[in-house]
Amino acid sequence: MRRVLVVGSTGAGKSTLARALGERLDLPYHEVDALHFAGPGWAEDPRFATRVAEIAATPAWVLDSYGTPEVRPLLWERADTVLWLDYPRRVVMPRVLRRSLRRTVLRERIFHGNRETLTEWFRPDHPARWAWSQYASRRAALAALTTDPAFTPLHTLRFTAPRETRRWLSALENR
Repeated sequence: MRRVLVVGSTGAGKSTLARALGERLDLPYHEVDALHFAGPGWAEDPRFATRVAEIAATPAWVLDSYGTPEVRPLLWERADTVLWLDYPRRVVMPRVLRRSLRRTVLRERIFHGNRETLTEWFRPDHPARWAWSQYASRRAALAALTTDPAFTPLHTLRFTAPRETRRWLSALENR
C-alpha cells in the first residue's frame, strides 16, 4: 500500500481515514477538496488537474476522493489500493449534517478561508444536500469502478460499517 485512494459518499469519513492512514503508514496525505478550491468564494483552482497529476506521479500518497471526472482516470490508474467506505445513508447523513452544522455555527474556516454559511444550506451543492442527492449515483459509480476490468488489478477493500473500518485500521496499527 503506497498509493491509496479513499473513496465513498460525502460525509462517510474519507478525509479522517485518509489522514489516519497517512500517519500510520508514513505516507503523504493530500486532501482533494483543499487542492480543488483555490481561494475565497469556493473558487476552483485552475491548476487542480495539474496538481493532482503531479501528486499521482509520485511513488507514495493517500488521497481522499474518487476524483472529479477530469482526474478520476489518472487516480484510479495510479492507485495500488482503494479503500471504499460504502456506508448506508443512515450512517452518512447524520455525519455530514453534524459536520456542516458545526462548521456553520462555529464559522470554521475550511479550504483556503471558505466557510459554510446558513445561506449555503439552501444551495443544491451544499454538502448535506449533495450527500443526499448524490448518494445512490456515487455508490453506483464506485461499484462500477471497483469492478471495471481496467482497474481490477487494484487491491480494493470495501467497508460497509464504521466498526469494520476501525477494526481494519486497528489491525494495521498492530502489524
